[in-house]
Amino acid sequence: MGRRSVLFTPGDRPEMLRKAPEAGADVIVFDLEDAVAPQRKAEARETVREVLVDPAFDPDCEVCVRVNPSESLLIDDLAALLEPADDGDRRLDSVMAPKVDSQADVLDLADEIAKYDDSLPILALIENAAGVLAAPEIAAIRETNALVFGAEDLSADIGATRTAEGTEVLYARERVVLAAAANDCAAIDTLVTDFEDDARLREDAAFAVQLGFDGKLAIHPAQVGPINEAFTPADEEIAWAERVLEAKREADADGRGVFEVDGEMIDGPLIARAERIRDRAAAATDDN
Repeated sequence: MGRRSVLFTPGDRPEMLRKAPEAGADVIVFDLEDAVAPQRKAEARETVREVLVDPAFDPDCEVCVRVNPSESLLIDDLAALLEPADDGDRRLDSVMAPKVDSQADVLDLADEIAKYDDSLPILALIENAAGVLAAPEIAAIRETNALVFGAEDLSADIGATRTAEGTEVLYARERVVLAAAANDCAAIDTLVTDFEDDARLREDAAFAVQLGFDGKLAIHPAQVGPINEAFTPADEEIAWAERVLEAKREADADGRGVFEVDGEMIDGPLIARAERIRDRAAAATDDN
């Protein structure tokens, strides 16, 4: 399953949690952290748990929960999410760890999950300066299933002013995607906060594809469609990739190291691009 679109939903809004799968996102994230006021944390935990153990809740997408970073809140979060339920099995596919700035943050979360005789993919949210600098080490451990870039918190952490162009976070954005690629780890790009600005979202998502990201965060259901579209290869891209990979198979069978497609000499980087397009197309098909 791909992760083109990753949609956050506040954990204390039961009606929104149950409707979240209707948006068509590849991943829905029930948020126990930033989207929930401190005085509503306990209520949010119980609300999320009730939805996850409901037998009627079985969406055709990945179900993730963003937990809180502080140890006391995290212990309560995991107890609500992972303790056995008398009223049914839970539906939980992954956990998002916020404010990850070292391997230890991911390893400690994995250890806490293991106390329930369980293991879950961990999506590490990189949203401060320390996390960006440690991104290669965080991506390198097997417990990390994806790196998620958070530009808004990073900007606040380093004192940067957010701009539409995003040059103030470009280095960090590139470092995160490079760290993920070097360690065969998925990379999810930052969100566009103005969910009514469709043009900016489409432009930013297209740029994220160019940078090499696998998907993008969303904070409103209206953002899911444009994001999915951006990260789904166009028909002409898929056709080109199929021609390249078919020509490669023929060249391999003939013992040729070099071959041509559409008047263009094909080498290793272009083959890798064709394989990536093929894989993205397959993931999009699976999700649809």
